[in-house]
Amino acid sequence: MTKTKKVEDVPAAGEEEKVSYQELINNLNPISQPLAGRKLSKKLYKCVKKAAKVKNIRRGVKEVQKFINKGEKGIVVLAGDTLPIDVYCHLPVMCEDRNLPYAYIPSKGDLGSSAGSKRPTCVILIKPHQDYQDAYDECVDEVASLPKPL
Repeated sequence: MTKTKKVEDVPAAGEEEKVSYQELINNLNPISQPLAGRKLSKKLYKCVKKAAKVKNIRRGVKEVQKFINKGEKGIVVLAGDTLPIDVYCHLPVMCEDRNLPYAYIPSKGDLGSSAGSKRPTCVILIKPHQDYQDAYDECVDEVASLPKPL
């Protein structure tokens, strides 16, 4: 006798349990400032997706840190639910020293999936590119206008 799964029990491809923005905000760590709002988070996810399509992102703490030190320009997107904080707490200081715009978004799982990865990602550097320049410029303006932490 073979076992068969019911179609209703298995979520379809791309269908996941959606967690509300408010629930994601409840899981943030204390250093998650400046935090992108719901609309800006969506814009950043879309920009990451477009950049990943043309392979124009840097993913992960080591890689992002290396290219910030080399002087690469772009937007740094950090996940606010990363623990322990020690993993990436030095990156905002590096961004401020080099005048790079940065913002926190609520979920590392969503950040990883928007970058085309199955694994969660705690930091991504979006580099400028002519294919998505309008979306990139809009994100830069909004991220730069976020209030910096004290």
